[in-house]
Amino acid sequence: MKHLARWSLLIFCSASSLAFAQWQWLDKDGRNVFSDRAPPVSVPDKAIVKRPGAPQLAPAVNATDTPAKDTASAPVGTTSAPQGLGIDKVLLEKKKKADAEQAAKAKADEQRQLAIKANNCQRAKSAKAGLNSGVRLSRTNAQGERELLDDSARAVEAKRIQSIIDSDCK
Repeated sequence: MKHLARWSLLIFCSASSLAFAQWQWLDKDGRNVFSDRAPPVSVPDKAIVKRPGAPQLAPAVNATDTPAKDTASAPVGTTSAPQGLGIDKVLLEKKKKADAEQAAKAKADEQRQLAIKANNCQRAKSAKAGLNSGVRLSRTNAQGERELLDDSARAVEAKRIQSIIDSDCK
């Protein structure tokens, strides 16, 4: 029974160590911040005390340091440039992806318009063949009555169909 209690305590202690925060850094006021997420980009690299999977280091910045010491000892722009490039790469990838999606959508719309034009062209050609065949044609007027096309109505319809063929059959 004693061995079971000891093993349980050992397992519990080792499992609870995983729950500790993985990141530790000093904020601008010199206070320790513990988190399971990476510090913001505004935190300089030298203010990070502990990283996940890395051994704990002594803090590089003390609360008593003055801002003049920090700026004099730190090289300017070396810590924020790589982090900023990572964000820019992500933004560039998102922009490329959005541009590619937009281009694909435009191409799909163009293909759809071409298919519609081809269909209209085919229908106009068959309608013109029907007009040129000499068979009597009728249509339904606004009151729902059938009326036969006379020669003038036939000529107007032929002109309308020819304009459709001219615009869609290129």
